[in-house]
Amino acid sequence: MHYLLTASGLRNETLRDALRDMLGKPFGSANVVYVPTASMAEPGDHGWVVADMNRLHGLGWRQFDILELNGLPRQMVLDRLLHADVIHVEGGSHYHLARSITGNGLAEGFLEALESRVYVGVSAGSMIFSRNLTEHSADVIGDAADLHVLGATTVEPPFGLFDWYLKPHLYSPDFPERDDAWADRIVARADFPIYFIDDETAVRVRDGELDVVSEGRWRFHP
Repeated sequence: MHYLLTASGLRNETLRDALRDMLGKPFGSANVVYVPTASMAEPGDHGWVVADMNRLHGLGWRQFDILELNGLPRQMVLDRLLHADVIHVEGGSHYHLARSITGNGLAEGFLEALESRVYVGVSAGSMIFSRNLTEHSADVIGDAADLHVLGATTVEPPFGLFDWYLKPHLYSPDFPERDDAWADRIVARADFPIYFIDDETAVRVRDGELDVVSEGRWRFHP
């Protein structure tokens, strides 16, 4: 299993090189599937989604597919995932994304697809693998309102692969409140490990081995 868990996608050459290395062949010889599901729960201007999609498309794939996880037959979704070499899952609401995977019965098949594919997460798409993605972590992180706006009070982690939690957009100008003081307040409440990463950073997991790939800044609190 190969995961490149970013805050804002393939923003720099270091992250793009990391994906090339994990993929093991040129982008032009590979299929990618782009999953925008998490963004569907976010209100307002979606120019950031268009920018992320264009950045990914511009890498010159053999085939560029777009797949929404809701509203299609389960087997159709899984077949489209299996047809890809890279599964790229966009940001937005990680709670909506997690609930879409579990609610549509996709978790097991999705995980099986990832056994032989590269996964690239963007923000919410990077947050769904923690076993600590629960209503407790929502209270700790301070984003329970994002869960409640979906009409939910609980969330089930769809995969539960990692004991650590990932929080993106540290120091981001798009999230000016996410500074060191913000991270320190979360760490003071947390009873689970947390990676805070900026928009130029990714947590990379290859066959169970973890490292951080970055042209920016990040923090880890065990």
